Amino acid sequence: MEFGFWDAIQIVGALAFFVYGMKLMSDGIQRAAGSQLRNILRTMTKNRYLGVFTGFLITALLQSSSATTVMTVSFVNAGLLTLLESAGVMMGANIGTTITGWLISFLGFKVKLAHYSIPLFAIGVPMLFMNKGKLRYWGQFIVGFAILFMGLSELKGAVPDIKSNPEVLDFLKGFTHWGFFSRVFFVLVGTVVTIVVQSSSAAMAITLTMCANGLLPFDVAAAMILGENIGTTITAELASLVGNTNAKRSARIHSMFNIIGVTWMVVLMPFLLPLLATFMQNTFGLADPFTDTAAMPLALSAFHTAFNLTNVLVLLAFVPWLVKVATWSVKDKEEEDDDAKIKFIS
Repeated sequence: MEFGFWDAIQIVGALAFFVYGMKLMSDGIQRAAGSQLRNILRTMTKNRYLGVFTGFLITALLQSSSATTVMTVSFVNAGLLTLLESAGVMMGANIGTTITGWLISFLGFKVKLAHYSIPLFAIGVPMLFMNKGKLRYWGQFIVGFAILFMGLSELKGAVPDIKSNPEVLDFLKGFTHWGFFSRVFFVLVGTVVTIVVQSSSAAMAITLTMCANGLLPFDVAAAMILGENIGTTITAELASLVGNTNAKRSARIHSMFNIIGVTWMVVLMPFLLPLLATFMQNTFGLADPFTDTAAMPLALSAFHTAFNLTNVLVLLAFVPWLVKVATWSVKDKEEEDDDAKIKFIS
């Protein structure tokens, strides 16, 4: 599998396409969002629990936690959501993204959001030429949304095709016998794979393919899935690059939430995985996923859902603390304060 300068340029171009879509979308929503939309968003996220449900629902419908987290960052950037409200949505997105694992396990099917980009252009571009009220800005938002999805799709297409060549990762089999260090190593592998393919869903598909081919044992595959939870935060971090300080803090909360969850799960995995395997055998009549490759995909999907649900339940109470750490780690920019002051001088 050759990878040259032109391939690198393709990836950089796709990344630029994605970031431009994000900026267009953020600018459009900022100009178009009246008090009505702000109130709807506030109602849907007025407490952490509603925020979690909103994040779950949007991600389950869109089949992309990246899209949900990017939208959340853009809403924070536009001042429509506070950091506290965005944290709940990000947590819900983590639960919503586990639906994809079940779909892959049952159907081997993944909705391609880029297919909806062209119809979105058909709606959004004519709106750009309208002078009626805020329709032009809504058109800008829709076009930005379409470009964002096309950028994500191009990014997945531009990277080396690991998904259809799982044999490339055969060498990983030699790293499965180190106990705790194997788990940490495969968390890192899962993180890198997700950053490369720009989709935790695609990374999940890679992991399930490797399991089906007997390349990975159950516990190592579970560690890779944990790494995919960290890798998926890179999309929100990339989106926040063109955002303000609060947008960067929102992305930081998402990263911290996933990293903290993965840390405690890596330690507890040897105790929790056998319990999950027993539960799957007794409840669904599955074979032991530790010994039967056919039982692995469903067991891994169950692990993914159980982990994210538990992580949300554990960390939901600590959201104000996460907000404080994010605020401390991403400092205010002086030039932003100056802009705000100048903006409101009559």
